[in-house]
Amino acid sequence: MVSDVDVRWLLVSVSTAGAAPSLRMQVWRKLKGLGALYLQQSVCLLPDRSEVARVLAEVSERVHADGGRMRVVHAELTDEAERTAFADEMSTEIDAEYAEVLERLPSFFAELEMETSCGRAIFAEVEESEADLERFRSWVAKIEARDYFGAPQGERVRAELARAGEALAAFEAAALAGEDTHGTRASS
Repeated sequence: MVSDVDVRWLLVSVSTAGAAPSLRMQVWRKLKGLGALYLQQSVCLLPDRSEVARVLAEVSERVHADGGRMRVVHAELTDEAERTAFADEMSTEIDAEYAEVLERLPSFFAELEMETSCGRAIFAEVEESEADLERFRSWVAKIEARDYFGAPQGERVRAELARAGEALAAFEAAALAGEDTHGTRASS
């Protein structure tokens, strides 16, 4: 349960009727990317934070330029139980996203183990694994950007990413040691 949630929120209402069909999807993606909690279709709630307000202003400009309507209302939620319920609901959604990362990370470790056991700790595999880890880090960074209330799984995900970085460093060291021992493996 989230506690000590700020009373300031942003209520967002969007209508893309009459605008290009792609606008609705673009707006939905931006709002979901911010972590918007939908109260009903085209109406959502977000914490009133400067970075959120900045992105909403950009989205609003785009919506208006493309023939839609968007309103952002600053609201104070004075009922602490209501604020906490909204924050908890948002954290639950974020935790589900973190859980998906945690569900997929074991494949990263399994791939490193498999390549090591097969004697394929080589530069090309290091590069591929670096790219995989960077995708995980980028994904988590996007989730963290909308984790306004410190969802419980966040710490676990960060610890697993750190462990993945350590595993990759060990894999890279094994690849380097293999190169030093056997010379360049380009001819293998």
